[in-house]
Amino acid sequence: MTAELVRGQNHALPQTRLEIRVSAGHPIVAGVTLGDEQGTVRGTEWVAHPATPQLPGIDVPKQAAADHRLAVDLGAVPEAAHRVNVLLALPTGVGGPTRFGVMPAPFVAVTGLDGTEVASYTITDLDSESAVVALELYRRQGAWKVRAVGQGYAGGLAAMLQDQGLPEAVELAARINDAVAQGMARSVAQPPPRPEGEGRVRTATAGGSGPAGEPAAAPQQTPAGTAAGGAPGSGGPGSGGPVNYQHPGRRTSAPPTPPPAAPPAQPGRPAQPVAGDASGWTMDERLYNQVWGMFEDLARTTAAYRSAVDFADSRMEKELDGVLSDPRTRFGPAADSARAEARTKHTALVEQARAVLDRDLAQLAAEAEVVEPALPPAFARWDSPVWQGYQVPMEIPMALRLGELHLPESRDLRIPMLVRLPLERGLWIDSGRDALSDAAMVDSGELRRLAADTAVAHAARLLAVYPAGEFTVHVIDPAGSAAGSLAPLLRSGVLREPPASGAQGVSAMLAGLTRRVDLVQMAVRSGATDALPPDLDVAEQLLIVNDFPHGFDDRAVTQLRYLADEGPSVGVHLMMVADRQDAQAYGPVLGPLWRSLLRVTPVPDDHLADPWVGHAWTYEPSLVPAGSQVVEQVLAQVMRARQAYGQ
Repeated sequence: MTAELVRGQNHALPQTRLEIRVSAGHPIVAGVTLGDEQGTVRGTEWVAHPATPQLPGIDVPKQAAADHRLAVDLGAVPEAAHRVNVLLALPTGVGGPTRFGVMPAPFVAVTGLDGTEVASYTITDLDSESAVVALELYRRQGAWKVRAVGQGYAGGLAAMLQDQGLPEAVELAARINDAVAQGMARSVAQPPPRPEGEGRVRTATAGGSGPAGEPAAAPQQTPAGTAAGGAPGSGGPGSGGPVNYQHPGRRTSAPPTPPPAAPPAQPGRPAQPVAGDASGWTMDERLYNQVWGMFEDLARTTAAYRSAVDFADSRMEKELDGVLSDPRTRFGPAADSARAEARTKHTALVEQARAVLDRDLAQLAAEAEVVEPALPPAFARWDSPVWQGYQVPMEIPMALRLGELHLPESRDLRIPMLVRLPLERGLWIDSGRDALSDAAMVDSGELRRLAADTAVAHAARLLAVYPAGEFTVHVIDPAGSAAGSLAPLLRSGVLREPPASGAQGVSAMLAGLTRRVDLVQMAVRSGATDALPPDLDVAEQLLIVNDFPHGFDDRAVTQLRYLADEGPSVGVHLMMVADRQDAQAYGPVLGPLWRSLLRVTPVPDDHLADPWVGHAWTYEPSLVPAGSQVVEQVLAQVMRARQAYGQ
């Protein structure tokens, strides 16, 4: 049962891995400070904010938004930290509200990883304050509790940080405001006010109830260590029914135009799925939210099934141990009967859990069948008919398809893997065999070719979904080994310059992009973007690096790390095609580079783990079908659009 807190009230936390969900009527900044036993913040390294979003055990959003999710692992915070304060602040200098008093009261909820609310707090009675400490998670006698604070500060972030004892409060507040101002163009637009009575936190929609009279199974731990959904009979939120394709929990806001209405369901049968049956301001946003909801539903119903199987296994093991522990029942007909009964119960539980899983998978598959053909080019597979009617867009889409995800229990059900645009992380396409589970049948040369093909497919999609002239691709191919894969980019003319080769070409390419990052950063910080050199390409930039580290010296490696760290904030992105073993001579120097990139593979591989329930998802890249000319046709249209605009 959720504890609805009032100011000053506390509540015990049943677990240490939590999610903090924040909802407001306008974009706000969310952050976290760590405090010692006296509540003092010892330094800027104890503050998680948009410019530095991660601390040990803490992960906060990088942008201002109307809704936030903060990840907290209290077991991973520093031993010296006894308090975790959740901060909310209004961004300055961006034209929004300057005080909380003119906004709806912010709502904060503490939930488990399965979405179950532990405690919630509506922050009322705010007036001139522009920053507020919403919640305090604190350690008391080895246990963690949450307290509703609601302490506001009219002096904003600086005053709040000063009150927590941070000497560099003013400087850090300015840095946070600068980071937020630079990222506001990427922020998700705030939703309109919610209808009366509509929930703020998404509840479970998958799972099932167990057999009558069976005990509930406690949530199990996945291999990654995160809590999975309850077993059949767990009684968790949303358990006891099939996946509801009306998606009431997915609607976190009321869109200005309603999504398509689902056909009426036949009595006793679930509603028929409809493409775009989720919240959003546009059809693309509704489809994006629907895909994300499908991912959540698949993760949750699979977690429920795995938890049920674990419960059945542990129950059978316990019953068999009971038989074997008593010498009088260890042998003979009675022992055989007890073993058979335990196995029968185990089989019945597993079969019932599988039936619930199959029911939910069938409904999700039905939804995928109607959603996939409706996806726009940025979200669609390369074999989708939508590419036959492709036109160069006038606006940047909200997301991009990188591939597909699936789980072992549902190999035929594929969920599109969508990442938000502009890219916040570069990509690393792993061409090495050692770390891939499905690379045994592919030789090293073929794997490198597939990795280069994957990079070109991703680059072509990025060029296709950006408006004409707003995305530029550069290539470093020191030995020319990717010439065959790069042919579509070269023949179409979308590359403004030939691939850089040799050590000299590598050095010149990196120097040019490093200069661009430096100039744009200085212009943004000084507010003089109109003073940039007229010959500077201000479009988003993508640098494809093939066969790293061949052709790279120490200076080039340093520049590449700089681009990976500083480039995304000013529109310069990396796409590395590399085998990490080739660069092992650099040792730990390249560790931060690999960690800063999103690793994807040219062949199916189960290396992606979601932080929600800890499933290991199998990723499959979005490749062009063999013999298809779709990429050449799309890139030719991109070039015609560039020429029409004189670019």
